[in-house]
Amino acid sequence: MGLSSPPQGWGLLPSAVKALVLKREWHSEAGLKARLLNRKPFPIRIGLKPPTGRSAVDDLMHFQTFIRAWQSYPVQKHILWETRTYRMLLEQTVPTFFVLENMDDLIHFIGKEAIDRRNKWDKNMAPMLSLNEALYPVLVKHLKTVEQMSLLEAELLSSLVKQLSFQMGVGQYLRALPLVGVDTKFLENYQTLVSDILDVLHGGEVTERGGMLEWLGCLKNPKGWLTVRPLCESVKANMGGFPVMQLHSDILREHALPATNILVVENMQSGLGLPFLKDTIAVFGGGKNVSWMDARWLKSKRVAYWGDIDTWGLSILSDVRSKLSSVQAIMMDIESLTLHEGRMVVEPEPFEHPLGFLTEQEAQLFLALKMGKYFNTRLEQERLSPDYIHKKLDAWLALASQ
Repeated sequence: MGLSSPPQGWGLLPSAVKALVLKREWHSEAGLKARLLNRKPFPIRIGLKPPTGRSAVDDLMHFQTFIRAWQSYPVQKHILWETRTYRMLLEQTVPTFFVLENMDDLIHFIGKEAIDRRNKWDKNMAPMLSLNEALYPVLVKHLKTVEQMSLLEAELLSSLVKQLSFQMGVGQYLRALPLVGVDTKFLENYQTLVSDILDVLHGGEVTERGGMLEWLGCLKNPKGWLTVRPLCESVKANMGGFPVMQLHSDILREHALPATNILVVENMQSGLGLPFLKDTIAVFGGGKNVSWMDARWLKSKRVAYWGDIDTWGLSILSDVRSKLSSVQAIMMDIESLTLHEGRMVVEPEPFEHPLGFLTEQEAQLFLALKMGKYFNTRLEQERLSPDYIHKKLDAWLALASQ
């Protein structure tokens, strides 16, 4: 039974009204914002469900509790009373509605929690509203973010938006903007709020340009980083002595790696656990990001791919082979699965679409996994035994030397 419906079906008590107001108006983010922006105008008017007919006589104790509770309520201006005539009880003055006329009424009705909260957002909004009162709707839109700020951060926000101007970051990343007294991580952390503030301050220009980065002229942060690790000392020397580095997929597409053998591995931890292999460089941690594997230079290399044995892993393999037909899959076969079948787990959401670039054996494995023919549906590459991994990698290299 809801808070607005007492067991008797009538006679809402003050405690129930407060719970109802908290739920609908204060703890509801959408409801609170609508009140603050007057999109849901006051007053708040809650029917107290006074009894009709014989209801009061049938439960006289609750009727008396209902009347006394509202008679003793300390702020009588919130209560509307009405005189009604009841059979056997004659004329009675009963509470009919509870009314909150404005935001002050609402906040003081809720009490200290609401007073403290409003004081916090008032203080944090003040530095921005001193720039332009038209920012109030934006600050309400981001009310939770504003509330979580310290006063120092609110003042930094005001300082920040005053420094940002159209096309000031042309050719630079966001973190490289020449800000004074404000760190660029702060800007990055509050990017959505700052973008909406700038849009108001500059008459919608940010939206027209497609977003804050475009308005500032900044470059977008690159995505698709992959980890590159040389697996022998001679290759490591050819890479400047770095034991491991991260390269963007666009860079990998354009710049050849200095090894005959390229081993592409789906997951980061499996790549970090690879043994030393002669004339080999491993590229790993990209997951589904294999877009770079259409690089021309890969066609002159000996390339292997190793991923999880599940429907998604095989879908990535199919994608790889669509870009590089000569790629060799390793440890993604029935033998590897059978030897480690007891370590399989459930694949949460199997890949549903048909795959066009698998070998016949790989396609059969894909169907068998989908049909549940094994102990489970996923064998993560991390679950293969190290001795087995080393043996298979050595066999792959041995074929290269023949």
